[in-house]
Amino acid sequence: MRMKWLDIIALVVTIIGAVNWGLIGLFRFDLVAFLLGDMTWPSRIVYVVVGLCGLYLFSFFGKICRDDSV
Repeated sequence: MRMKWLDIIALVVTIIGAVNWGLIGLFRFDLVAFLLGDMTWPSRIVYVVVGLCGLYLFSFFGKICRDDSV
């Protein structure tokens, strides 16, 4: 149950980022830029937070591998 709230927040933020990338890929529509402006400080903060959450979730690969090997 270690830091479960952080895991949930990171997952939600990463899913939002993935949806944004899907919109960019399918429709060339950047939702973050639309809502916060193109490369403004708030939009850059959102991009950084999404990236950090993605890196944090990358650590789950190690957990999954350990759980499968037992």
